[in-house]
Amino acid sequence: MTAELHEPDVSRRPLRLVVLSAGVTEPSSTRLLTDRVAQKTIDLLSASGREATVSVVELGPLAVDIARAITSVLPAEPLKAAIDKLAEADAVIAGTPVYKAGISGLFKSFIDLVDDDLLIAKPVALASTAGTARHAMVVDDHLRPLFAFLRAMPMPTSLFAAPEDWGSTALGSRIERVAAELVAYLQSGIGEAIASNGWGGYQHRFAGNATRAERSAADVDFDTDLMRLAVGGA
Repeated sequence: MTAELHEPDVSRRPLRLVVLSAGVTEPSSTRLLTDRVAQKTIDLLSASGREATVSVVELGPLAVDIARAITSVLPAEPLKAAIDKLAEADAVIAGTPVYKAGISGLFKSFIDLVDDDLLIAKPVALASTAGTARHAMVVDDHLRPLFAFLRAMPMPTSLFAAPEDWGSTALGSRIERVAAELVAYLQSGIGEAIASNGWGGYQHRFAGNATRAERSAADVDFDTDLMRLAVGGA
């Protein structure tokens, strides 16, 4: 039996970019780095005639809600709204500071609350910042496997910035490169095609936050043998 293939989404609606930042200082170098990627991506999309919007999820103000949700499994409304933004995103620009040679615990705790199918085939630009270049591999050693587990599509170019990088042209070149990768992926429609054509083959959480997830009892098939037994039928 041949699976039905869906055509990529070629609609001309504005694309939705979401910046996900775990920076907690003011100003935050992590936020600055992710904002530069978002701006360059917007510029490239605009040059190609495609509109896009950017929204930001700052994890610092959500820290208490994240901690509570880990134990209660009941996200507060601000946290739920942040997860919903990710669910609706066409692309994500994710950034975290490096603490103790690893990604921020705040960032990891937030990702722990995200449904496994929330980011399937969505392109993700990966970025991290640190006080020393010795942590340059954290983005590839920690962030890339994390988003691969979520079956997202990390872009080939990883971004890392230590204090000495901010004045270099090399950082600007890498930002432009990852932005171009995001634009090429978005314009191809391949992510939409992968998610649409393979959605039924992935494991999903009932009433999860993914845009294609079942959201109500109306999606439940009560005519199965198991459901008839559950309601006392034969």
